[in-house]
Amino acid sequence: MRLSNLALLSLMAAALAGCNETLESVSTVDLSKVKNKVTEPLSQPMLAKMRSKSMDQFSPIVLRIFKEEGVLEVWKARTDNRFEKLTEYKICAWSGRLGPKVKEGDRQAPEGFYNLTPAHLNPNSKYYLAINTGFPNKYDAANKRYGTNLMIHGACSSSGCYSMTDEQVLEIYAFARDAFKGGQKTVQLQAFPFRMTAENMARHAHSENIDFWKMLKVGYDNFEVTKRPPEVNVCEKRYVFNQQSNGAFNPIGACPAMSTPPALQAALSAYNRTYDVAYEKAMRKFDGMVWYDPSEAERKALVAKQRKGRELAYAPTGSALEAGKLMKLSDYQERLKENEARTAAAAISRQTAAATAGAAEKLEKTASIPVPKPNPVKPTAEVAAPAEAPTVAATDDAKKPFWKFW
Repeated sequence: MRLSNLALLSLMAAALAGCNETLESVSTVDLSKVKNKVTEPLSQPMLAKMRSKSMDQFSPIVLRIFKEEGVLEVWKARTDNRFEKLTEYKICAWSGRLGPKVKEGDRQAPEGFYNLTPAHLNPNSKYYLAINTGFPNKYDAANKRYGTNLMIHGACSSSGCYSMTDEQVLEIYAFARDAFKGGQKTVQLQAFPFRMTAENMARHAHSENIDFWKMLKVGYDNFEVTKRPPEVNVCEKRYVFNQQSNGAFNPIGACPAMSTPPALQAALSAYNRTYDVAYEKAMRKFDGMVWYDPSEAERKALVAKQRKGRELAYAPTGSALEAGKLMKLSDYQERLKENEARTAAAAISRQTAAATAGAAEKLEKTASIPVPKPNPVKPTAEVAAPAEAPTVAATDDAKKPFWKFW
């Protein structure tokens, strides 16, 4: 990465004056009138909003997800090449708890930095429309984290995905489609457990995932300071952001000699000085307290009424902020014991049910009339079920930084 100090200083100064507007997008699309969901244009009010913010319809975008807040944001490049938040959506459903996805079947939704290409768009999804998150990326692979078909899709039903309503995903898909049409090579997806403010980091300081989240926060801070998607690399099984180097980045090898551009380093230092003061204040505020991260079931209980009158597949999940709470350390430890006891009881119940079913099946076979034993037949190969979308290998090969494209 070769950014001049002057260019970076200009970006920093502009970033400090950035807009903090918050808008929740409420789609008014009537799906019954959509003739082709893949080519459905963005609404005229949305296009007018872009023009008011000096954004071209086909300029680059960045997608940002905040699990705890249950929000997906769409940021878009303005004519000055800085990104500004255009709109945001309330995530209808995400599964699991806060924390990264580690393995297939853990029901966790990914956290990290992912590069999306046109190949990640799935127009034929059984969940209306879908965008593959790109999990696993190079960081995930280096740390032996795995899973398939992790999507942003419609239908409001999740098993490791970020699920929106069909109306929402129609619009999100259109944003990505138009950005690719305008020449954007990769759309950066930033998936965070929460907004990485000093208070939120202090509130989650006792989490087992805190070291992973501190690493993600470096990329979060780079974006907050520059309002540009950071250049992301992986070495020594960790993320590194906006680093200058003449050497290659090997996800599992030693990091090459790296340096942060001086202007960016100065801006980050100023940002962190303010953050450190706020963090110390927040730690005093939460002294002796621990944040209880709610389970998926506890979140679903908040929005149970929303499911009435809908199909069983419709499964919204409530806010983790509303379902979670601060607790005294002693109360928190007692809650963990209760949860572990319930989990163990559920496991025993499943084992008992399986054993009972096995015994019944054995009894039924014993009571049945014997039949001649058939000749052994060589089993045929099992046919794999079709995947939601083709898994796209990470393509973080050497190429010019995102901003240089523009």
